[in-house]
This record gives sequence, structure tokens and C-alpha cells, in this order.
Amino acid sequence: MTSKVIYLGDLRTECEHVKSGDKFITDAPTDNNGKGEAFSPTDTVATALASCMLTVMGIKAKQMKGVELKGSTAEVTKIMKAEPRRIARVEIKLNLQGVQTEKEKKILENTAKTCPVLNSLHPDMEKEIIFNWK
Repeated sequence: MTSKVIYLGDLRTECEHVKSGDKFITDAPTDNNGKGEAFSPTDTVATALASCMLTVMGIKAKQMKGVELKGSTAEVTKIMKAEPRRIARVEIKLNLQGVQTEKEKKILENTAKTCPVLNSLHPDMEKEIIFNWK
């Protein structure tokens, strides 16, 4: 088992990672009858995409001599659609540092575009990925 989710009532859940015991809360967003006091479930999907991209890039960077992505960030924007209610678009702006050459940038961009979360998202969902190299 990967995780356990408990419905706490009032459109809130508590999610626990079984192996580590780490927990987080989700709330329904304000535009869907919720309080919006925490990540919504769809926020976690969009955020997972950015986290996955940075993680696989970090794995690849460890294999490359002299490349360290520590301190790199991602800005995530999620846009919802109605009928059926779903994520219509995710915009990820990756602000990356620690890379010197065009070859390294190309390798890491290709790595990000093969992350498991990206490969798992519905093809109808629009995805805009911007690589901002510092």
C-alpha cells in the first residue's frame, strides 16, 4: 500500500504516506463548495507534475559531472474546465540553475519531458512547460 486517505468531513481529507508517515490535508476549492484552506486534490495533481519533473531532472543531474540543480524552483498554474469538471491546462515554469552547457540543458529538458506523472496525465489536458535557465 502506498498511502491511506481519511475523509475528515466538510470536504477535507487527510492523506498519509504509509512508509514515512508523512501527512498532508486537502480541501475542496472555493469554486467547488470548499473552504480552499489547503491544496485541493487537483492542485496536488498539477503540483505533482512539477515535483516529478524536478525529481527526475535531479536524478539525471546526479549522473552528470558538475551539475547541481539545488535551489531550482517551479511555478505551477492549474486551470479547471467544467462539463465534465477536470483539469484543462497545467502551466509549469521551471526556474533552473546549476547548468552550464546547451548539451546539459537539452539532456535535462528531455528528461523532464519523460517524467512518470507527465506520461500518466490524460492527453486532452494541455501542458505548457517553460524552461527558464539562469
